[in-house]
This record gives sequence, C-alpha cells and structure tokens, in this order.
Amino acid sequence: MKDQELYDMAVEAMQKSYSPYSKYKVGAAVLTKCGKVFKGCNVENSSYGATICGERTAIVKAVSEGYRDFEAIAVCGSDDVPSFPCGICRQFIFEFGSDIRIIMLDENKEMITYKISELLPKGFRL
Repeated sequence: MKDQELYDMAVEAMQKSYSPYSKYKVGAAVLTKCGKVFKGCNVENSSYGATICGERTAIVKAVSEGYRDFEAIAVCGSDDVPSFPCGICRQFIFEFGSDIRIIMLDENKEMITYKISELLPKGFRL
C-alpha cells in the first residue's frame, strides 16, 4: 500500500471524530505487516483524561482483532500543520515496534515520514 493511500484513509477516519470540546479532529490509519488497515479517530470526553487519540483508537481496534505487527500509521489533524502523535501515543506505538513508520503531511502538503524511534528515541518496554 502506498503512503498516500494510507494517509487518505486517515483523512476519512478523521471525519468520524468526536471532538466537541477541542474542536480538533484527528484521524489515523494503521497498516499491519500483512496488509490489513484499521482506522481510528479521536474520541473526547467531559472527563478529559478519558479522551482517546486517533492513533490509539486505530491500534486498539487492530489489537482487539488479533493484529500486533505494524508497518506504518498515518495521522492527520483538522489544521494545516503536521499532526505529530502526542507523547502517550508515541509510547503506545513504540510498544509494538521501534521501526513503525509515522506518515503525515507537512505545512506544504508534502508527505513526511519518521520512524517512531526518531520521534521517541528513548522509548521503553518492560
């Protein structure tokens, strides 16, 4: 699967965001190593700590279906800047591999990618 296709799936997922408080929509699409894609969006809650990010939603959907080997995750937000995963999401992604690629668009709408180990150089596992 091409990075642009995965990113387009993240944009599609973003449309389902439940973000009445921040008004900031996030979509994500995670690609398993066997080629299956799971999409997710952010889901906010009045109790802010109960909010879940789009990246974690997509990964949780995949894991709940038995998938744990990921190749890439595309992430998009409702503004015109790259939607870098938050710290919790970086650690959450790192849990499943240090080589997972993060796909986003930069301010010029150009595709950018990073390995999760670049965004979280000192990630840990117990």
